[in-house]
Amino acid sequence: MVDRKLIAFGPMDVMWDERGLAPAVAVDATSGAVLMVAWMNAEALAATLATGAATFFSRSRGRLWQKGETSGNVLRVREARLDCDGDTILLVVDAAGPACHTGKPSCFFRRFPDGVEDDGPRGAPAAVLDRVARVIDERRSASAEKSYTRSLLDAGTAKILAKIAEEHGELAAELPAGPPAHVVHETADLLFHVLVGLAARHIPVAEVWAELERRFGIGGHDEKAARGRG
Repeated sequence: MVDRKLIAFGPMDVMWDERGLAPAVAVDATSGAVLMVAWMNAEALAATLATGAATFFSRSRGRLWQKGETSGNVLRVREARLDCDGDTILLVVDAAGPACHTGKPSCFFRRFPDGVEDDGPRGAPAAVLDRVARVIDERRSASAEKSYTRSLLDAGTAKILAKIAEEHGELAAELPAGPPAHVVHETADLLFHVLVGLAARHIPVAEVWAELERRFGIGGHDEKAARGRG
């Protein structure tokens, strides 16, 4: 085995362990939720940076493997980072499908100490909207008699717009002086129906987050002017 040492990697120095490996943590670019942890060597890191697809080193098979090479559930890497000690790699990714081989979105779907299984850590609180958007998309294949969402999608844009207008009116009625709980309830209803509208147009909610992110540092008046709006 090689001695633990620094191995230069471009402008970065990675502290590989005695096996020439370092742990790599993949987090969702939108929610920040932890998806999986695997191992990298210098070759895996080089392949990841060159292809943009998360590539790891399998200790059991003794070779590189690209996440999704058989399942198609590729992790597209937006950026790679190194921690302060230089011995752990962070991959900020867009997941093309479930990150876990079990079909779960995250490998960390079991909770201590009760062993309850769910979809894994939720990441940022706003990431619940991403989960709602995924459920809405899943409802496309549900029975219309059993799914309110499916019935809206089947009814088409006019019905969805009517519901958005209805929910907007109810929120507008509560927002000035209604009880906070009512405002929260009506806001949730409006957001849900807007997400259904996006699903009807096949527009991923991630595109909305990207647009909001783009606007950081841009004044509201300047942003409207750039779009030709007063």
